Amino acid sequence: MASNDIKPLITHLYTADPSAHSFEGKIYVYPSHDRETDIEDNDNGDQYDMNDYHVFSLSSISGPVTDHGVVLKQEDIPWVSKQLWAPDAASKNGKYFLYFPARDKDGIFRIGVAEGSKPEGPFKPDPDYIQGSYSIDPATFVDDDNEAYLYFGGIWGGQLQCWMTGKFDEKWSGPQEPTGDVPALLPRVAKLSDDMHKLAEMPRELAILDPEGKPIMADDHDRRFFEAAWMHKHKGKYYFSYSTGDTHYLVYATGDSPYGPFTYQGRILEPVVGWTTHHSICEHEGRWYLFHHDSSLSGGKNHLRSVKVKEIYYDKDGKITLTPQ
Repeated sequence: MASNDIKPLITHLYTADPSAHSFEGKIYVYPSHDRETDIEDNDNGDQYDMNDYHVFSLSSISGPVTDHGVVLKQEDIPWVSKQLWAPDAASKNGKYFLYFPARDKDGIFRIGVAEGSKPEGPFKPDPDYIQGSYSIDPATFVDDDNEAYLYFGGIWGGQLQCWMTGKFDEKWSGPQEPTGDVPALLPRVAKLSDDMHKLAEMPRELAILDPEGKPIMADDHDRRFFEAAWMHKHKGKYYFSYSTGDTHYLVYATGDSPYGPFTYQGRILEPVVGWTTHHSICEHEGRWYLFHHDSSLSGGKNHLRSVKVKEIYYDKDGKITLTPQ
């Protein structure tokens, strides 16, 4: 079934970048919140002018969706200047955590964290961003041993290319990335502290290799990382999935450690209506679901997107497929 044939989960407002988790017997979805704006579309993403977060829950994948309302807003976060982009959530030690990117007062994207006692929030933000964090699209993964990891990064408007030397270089701002016969930029990963509020180590690159064991190159836009990091685990194997950005695919790679290296495996989803594609993969009651978004509800307006969901499957070799096995 094509993306535009699937009914959006949420129709009373525009939502995007859905991070879905199975918490306390329900599915909770943590999306960004698109709003109308007169800002012209551009490759720096200025038209994505979001300023708060809602949380949504479903008792079953086909059941009604509950909107728990605004659980965090820009004016309550001291360090933020604008653009609360794609968030994610995690549960550890009986608490819930919302991770979110935003521009600081200098216009540099950082990642913040807010804590709550329930999966639906509300969430209280830390007064400052997570030290050592940068870029966008945080994704959290709590492994079977209760160690937690933060994955992040996004090029062009997400500024990952500005951090190639380890320090922010403004000359790389805007829709830029390395080109030619050089390795592509890589997402970042760092273990989180036990309290989930700090990085327990310096961020490191997450290697994504082709099936021959070689780095994916910068000009390979069909496979190179662009944004929308996501990690999940299936039958002991780690699956790192992401968006290729300007080629509009959702793809994935697999590995034997949360740090990688990861070997490219293929596509999960073909291009959808609208420029961006961003997703999460969630297991609930023994079945696996792909949450994503497109712009079909808004008639193709790139900055007004809607969350959708479809079931995914694994073949005998552990490959992800949209076809029942």
